Amino acid sequence: MTLTISGLVLLAVIFYFMTSIKVVRQGYHYTIEHFGRFTTVAKPGLNFYPAFFYRVGRRVNMMEQVLDIPGQEIITKDNAMVAVDGVVFFQVLDAAKAAYEVSDLYLAIMQLSTTNLRTVMGSMDLDETLSKRDEINTRLLHVVDQATEAWGVKITRVELKDIRPPADIVNAMTRQMKAEREKRATILESEAARQNEINRAEGLKQAQILEAEGRKEAAFRDAEARERSAQAEATATKSVSDAIEGGSVQAINYFIAQKYVEAIGKFATSPNAKTILFPVEATQLMGTLGGIGELAREALGGVGPSSPPAPPRAPARPRGPFEGGTK
Repeated sequence: MTLTISGLVLLAVIFYFMTSIKVVRQGYHYTIEHFGRFTTVAKPGLNFYPAFFYRVGRRVNMMEQVLDIPGQEIITKDNAMVAVDGVVFFQVLDAAKAAYEVSDLYLAIMQLSTTNLRTVMGSMDLDETLSKRDEINTRLLHVVDQATEAWGVKITRVELKDIRPPADIVNAMTRQMKAEREKRATILESEAARQNEINRAEGLKQAQILEAEGRKEAAFRDAEARERSAQAEATATKSVSDAIEGGSVQAINYFIAQKYVEAIGKFATSPNAKTILFPVEATQLMGTLGGIGELAREALGGVGPSSPPAPPRAPARPRGPFEGGTK
């Protein structure tokens, strides 16, 4: 009998110790209550709290969690109706506050996010709500995180999943976007045409300037050539004049023969000339050429072969190189 009682007592003691041991999983904190009053927080691992005196109050998840914001319709500042839904990322930092400062933590965060979402988006135009998601997320994060700080909760992110305007507004926005793009295309085409005309005018201007520069340079070159030719002719004429002044008949013959040859050359190059009648005799032309040879020998100081004899002249009167009758 005594042995049986001792065994029962041993079993009771073992059961008591077993029920007093609290094993907390990683990622959770347990609140410990002493006769219903919060005393401490049990961390992950093996914890011993005497049974019947201490008990686990709340099992608080300390990991980062995601809470869906249900879809809802919001009226924007310009009286447009949009449907919005999103998500909230949060993490409990203080298990005691999260367990005892708010009745239902998840419901409280969801309602707080919903009401502030309506407030933030209701103060913006439709275009702003569609183009400024980052600004909406930042404002929501600041407001909700500040409100949940007293609950020992840290709001890490707030993201809008979808913003759905009404179908008629979507169609109007599509037409507006198309008109805006067509406007931009027209402006770009006109700018391109304008730039093309400017480039063409600039090119024509440069071409005219270069052409004028070319004409100017050509005129300068022509004038320079004419000046040099005139200088050369003046020098030759002066030499012939000096020779004539010195009494040289060959100089006169040279000068006249040169003009004679030039005149015949013009007759030969004339496109209408089929037959040429020379109003001179061949012997007279040879005499003229002989005079040129005499002049050349005099210029060279008498060096060179002697010229062929000049044709006989009539004793009655002297005859020049161009004198004679036509045949």
